[in-house]
Amino acid sequence: MDFGRTDPSKFFEAKNCHSGAGTILLMSLWDRFETTWMFIHRGVLPPKSGIGHHFHDNCEEMYVILNGSAQFTHNGNTAELSTGAMGPCFAGDSHGIYNHTDEVIQFINFGVGDKDGKYDNRDLGESLENMKLTTPDKIPHQFIDRNKLVEIDGTVHKGKGKLKFRRIWSHELFKTNWGYIDHILLPPDTSIGYHRHVGLEECYIILDGKGRMTVDDETIDVFKGDAIPSKLGGCHGIYNDSNEYLDVLNMAVSLEKGKFDAEDIGDDLSKR
Repeated sequence: MDFGRTDPSKFFEAKNCHSGAGTILLMSLWDRFETTWMFIHRGVLPPKSGIGHHFHDNCEEMYVILNGSAQFTHNGNTAELSTGAMGPCFAGDSHGIYNHTDEVIQFINFGVGDKDGKYDNRDLGESLENMKLTTPDKIPHQFIDRNKLVEIDGTVHKGKGKLKFRRIWSHELFKTNWGYIDHILLPPDTSIGYHRHVGLEECYIILDGKGRMTVDDETIDVFKGDAIPSKLGGCHGIYNDSNEYLDVLNMAVSLEKGKFDAEDIGDDLSKR
């Protein structure tokens, strides 16, 4: 099975990224997509380092910090956001991020291209050090927050048991073919059933816990830090075979903006 696994030995140094401060660490968690989805990058922001202020005219990105706090900049406004913060940069906007703390910050960067799947940027030459802070409501953001999850009435794609769910970001907010980002919590012995998408790609990012992921009839154990994609027309689902909660971020990009499909296969994956 092709998937991405967070591996510190694969990180490379990126000095003054977009004219940012210091040297950050990056790796490609996954970048072999069939839609306009460009990449999922996994990164590390050492203390007093960051990604400088830059524009994206046609593509879109989103920074997600997994621990600590960092200063997010969007269209010239800067605010400090804490663990689980998700800060999008919509097409036509500018953004950047800076770790002002003495803690090493782990982060993810999602990128979706323009209508042709292409990337663009314009650096502004600003490192974002010593920025004047505003209040968080001045910049677009959400948080990955288990307290905001709601138990789903019924199963998901004919899976097993009841899951907790929240759609954090929906396609209406984006100018690209970005579909959505969902936060899903699977208690022990529950699953997202086996299903297929023809017109969109999904990728499950394991935030915490472990489980068994099935893609196109191949089943593997997956762990925190893994990113498991499902290609167009492929089948996938996940089962929590552990005694702990399985915490998943599910992102999707559509072939055609705002159009989604799903076909349930009728397998809860608990026997795989």
